[in-house]
Amino acid sequence: MNERKDTNIWAGITSDDPVALREWLESIGFEPGILVEGDGDGEVLHSEMLWPDGGRVMVHSACKKDTTFSTPVGSASLYVVVTDPDAVYAKATAIGARLVRDMAEEDYGSRGFSVADPEGNTWSFGTYAG
Repeated sequence: MNERKDTNIWAGITSDDPVALREWLESIGFEPGILVEGDGDGEVLHSEMLWPDGGRVMVHSACKKDTTFSTPVGSASLYVVVTDPDAVYAKATAIGARLVRDMAEEDYGSRGFSVADPEGNTWSFGTYAG
Protein backbone atom coordinates (compact mmCIF):
# COMPACT_ATOMS: atom_id res chain seq x y z
CA MET A 1 0.00 0.00 0.00
CA ASN A 2 1.28 3.48 -0.86
CA GLU A 3 1.96 5.91 1.94
CA ARG A 4 -0.50 8.82 1.89
CA LYS A 5 1.01 12.22 1.07
CA ASP A 6 -1.59 14.90 1.80
CA THR A 7 0.69 17.84 0.98
CA ASN A 8 0.93 16.87 -2.71
CA ILE A 9 -2.18 18.90 -3.58
CA TRP A 10 -1.73 22.65 -3.47
CA ALA A 11 -4.60 25.06 -3.88
CA GLY A 12 -4.16 28.12 -6.09
CA ILE A 13 -5.91 31.42 -5.36
CA THR A 14 -6.34 34.16 -7.96
CA SER A 15 -6.37 37.60 -6.39
CA ASP A 16 -6.93 41.21 -7.39
CA ASP A 17 -4.60 42.19 -4.54
CA PRO A 18 -2.32 39.24 -3.76
CA VAL A 19 -0.09 41.28 -1.44
CA ALA A 20 -3.09 42.18 0.77
CA LEU A 21 -4.43 38.60 0.61
CA ARG A 22 -1.05 37.24 1.72
CA GLU A 23 -1.09 39.69 4.65
CA TRP A 24 -4.63 38.56 5.56
CA LEU A 25 -3.59 34.91 5.44
CA GLU A 26 -0.55 35.65 7.59
CA SER A 27 -2.76 37.34 10.21
CA ILE A 28 -4.82 34.14 10.48
CA GLY A 29 -1.75 31.94 10.95
CA PHE A 30 -0.23 31.12 7.55
CA GLU A 31 3.51 31.67 7.21
CA PRO A 32 4.89 33.52 4.18
CA GLY A 33 6.83 31.46 1.69
CA ILE A 34 8.29 32.25 -1.72
CA LEU A 35 7.18 35.46 -3.44
CA VAL A 36 7.85 36.05 -7.15
CA GLU A 37 6.76 39.53 -8.16
CA GLY A 38 5.92 40.56 -11.72
CA ASP A 39 6.69 43.70 -13.67
CA GLY A 40 3.50 45.54 -12.69
CA ASP A 41 2.92 47.31 -9.39
CA GLY A 42 1.65 44.69 -6.92
CA GLU A 43 1.72 41.93 -9.55
CA VAL A 44 2.53 38.50 -8.13
CA LEU A 45 3.43 35.76 -10.59
CA HIS A 46 3.75 33.07 -7.93
CA SER A 47 3.76 32.92 -4.16
CA GLU A 48 3.26 30.36 -1.45
CA MET A 49 1.76 30.61 2.01
CA LEU A 50 2.57 27.74 4.38
CA TRP A 51 0.24 26.31 7.00
CA PRO A 52 2.20 25.38 10.19
CA ASP A 53 0.48 21.98 10.47
CA GLY A 54 1.40 21.13 6.87
CA GLY A 55 0.29 22.18 3.42
CA ARG A 56 0.48 25.35 1.39
CA VAL A 57 -1.57 27.60 -0.83
CA MET A 58 -0.37 29.51 -3.87
CA VAL A 59 -1.54 33.11 -4.35
CA HIS A 60 -1.10 34.99 -7.64
CA SER A 61 -2.38 38.05 -9.45
CA ALA A 62 -5.55 38.03 -11.50
CA CYS A 63 -3.63 40.03 -14.10
CA LYS A 64 -1.12 37.20 -14.52
CA LYS A 65 -0.50 36.58 -18.22
CA ASP A 66 -0.62 32.76 -18.00
CA THR A 67 -4.15 32.01 -16.78
CA THR A 68 -3.80 28.20 -16.89
CA PHE A 69 -4.04 28.00 -13.11
CA SER A 70 -6.36 30.93 -12.54
CA THR A 71 -9.88 30.83 -11.18
CA PRO A 72 -12.30 33.76 -10.96
CA VAL A 73 -11.38 36.06 -8.07
CA GLY A 74 -13.35 35.25 -4.93
CA SER A 75 -14.56 31.83 -6.13
CA ALA A 76 -12.28 29.51 -4.14
CA SER A 77 -13.38 27.38 -1.22
CA LEU A 78 -10.65 25.74 0.85
CA TYR A 79 -10.53 23.49 3.89
CA VAL A 80 -7.56 23.77 6.22
CA VAL A 81 -6.93 21.03 8.79
CA VAL A 82 -6.07 22.57 12.16
CA THR A 83 -5.21 21.13 15.53
CA ASP A 84 -6.66 24.07 17.47
CA PRO A 85 -9.66 25.60 15.69
CA ASP A 86 -10.42 27.85 18.65
CA ALA A 87 -7.04 29.59 18.32
CA VAL A 88 -7.56 30.16 14.58
CA TYR A 89 -11.13 31.34 15.25
CA ALA A 90 -9.78 33.89 17.74
CA LYS A 91 -7.32 35.22 15.15
CA ALA A 92 -9.99 35.37 12.43
CA THR A 93 -12.48 37.23 14.58
CA ALA A 94 -9.76 39.57 15.90
CA ILE A 95 -9.05 40.78 12.35
CA GLY A 96 -12.75 41.13 11.58
CA ALA A 97 -13.02 38.25 9.11
CA ARG A 98 -16.58 37.81 7.83
CA LEU A 99 -18.01 34.68 9.44
CA VAL A 100 -19.60 32.31 6.91
CA ARG A 101 -20.25 29.45 9.33
CA ASP A 102 -19.83 29.77 13.10
CA MET A 103 -17.83 27.25 15.13
CA ALA A 104 -19.69 23.94 15.15
CA GLU A 105 -19.30 20.30 16.07
CA GLU A 106 -20.08 18.14 13.03
CA ASP A 107 -21.75 14.72 13.08
CA TYR A 108 -18.65 13.20 11.49
CA GLY A 109 -16.40 14.26 14.37
CA SER A 110 -14.96 17.57 13.22
CA ARG A 111 -14.96 20.92 14.99
CA GLY A 112 -14.59 23.95 12.79
CA PHE A 113 -15.82 27.17 11.21
CA SER A 114 -15.65 29.12 7.94
CA VAL A 115 -14.76 32.72 7.11
CA ALA A 116 -14.53 34.75 3.91
CA ASP A 117 -11.37 36.62 2.99
CA PRO A 118 -11.63 40.22 1.72
CA GLU A 119 -12.10 39.00 -1.87
CA GLY A 120 -14.87 36.51 -1.02
CA ASN A 121 -12.99 33.19 -0.98
CA THR A 122 -14.27 30.80 1.70
CA TRP A 123 -11.72 29.42 4.16
CA SER A 124 -12.95 26.57 6.36
CA PHE A 125 -10.80 25.59 9.32
CA GLY A 126 -11.50 22.34 11.16
CA THR A 127 -10.15 19.26 12.82
CA TYR A 128 -11.36 16.76 10.22
CA ALA A 129 -8.32 15.14 8.61
CA GLY A 130 -9.94 12.27 6.74
